[in-house]
Amino acid sequence: MALRKLKLHGFNNLTKTLSFNIYDICYAATPAQEQAYIRYIDEAYNAERLTQILEDVTEIIGANVLNIARQDYDPHGASVTILISEEPVMAEQLSNTESPGPLPETVVGHLDKSHITVHTYPESHPDSGISTFRADIDVSTCGRISPLKALNYLIHSFESDIVTMDYRVRGFTRDVQGKKHYIDHKINSIQNYLARDSKERYEMIDVNVYQENIFHTKMMLKNFDLDSYLFGVDVDDVPPKEQRTITEKIRREMLEIFYGRNITRGMKLV
Repeated sequence: MALRKLKLHGFNNLTKTLSFNIYDICYAATPAQEQAYIRYIDEAYNAERLTQILEDVTEIIGANVLNIARQDYDPHGASVTILISEEPVMAEQLSNTESPGPLPETVVGHLDKSHITVHTYPESHPDSGISTFRADIDVSTCGRISPLKALNYLIHSFESDIVTMDYRVRGFTRDVQGKKHYIDHKINSIQNYLARDSKERYEMIDVNVYQENIFHTKMMLKNFDLDSYLFGVDVDDVPPKEQRTITEKIRREMLEIFYGRNITRGMKLV
């Protein structure tokens, strides 16, 4: 069902929302290393950097920035909210097809009184040496373009070990005969909007409720390289036995986040 074939009564007021959560996991063995990791995250993803990322997303989906509110928090974390408006475009420029969106390139879209938000949550385990960074991003649009077109850019803008995504189309739009339309584009899976490199790097699971226009995808990195998870120390400087212990801790953290449940002692880590 292509929207350009529909003659609508008034504005297309379907609301399409992408909720996107990323997790970066790190092992910081000492309090000093833990504090250094949190400082790194606060500097790498401060409100100014996050604003630039969201402004890029706004450009990708072809919107205009109306207002920006941003804040760095004490002791950790940051938030940015951008109010966006539609940018006039020709109908043939619009695309809702199940295909990957761009990385840095631009896709022109149509939005009206919508918003983009991001909130960050650095945190650490008090005993195990595990630290995590979570970023929650919401892209909500009204009109003819799906926020999924910004998905690849967002994935490549963060260091993501775990990614969870929810996409939902809400409300309805009405055609000139009065018939309600509860979705204006075909979609089988969020995965169809991902670039090939993401599909190759991540293990993925879908949980979709098609009759409610709700789509959910979880992603976890396939390959595990301990050296990329150690903060402030090289893997060659860690004794083999300690490497195995750290690897088990990190893998446990990843699996618990991915499956959304705690893993008790004795349970098999897959």
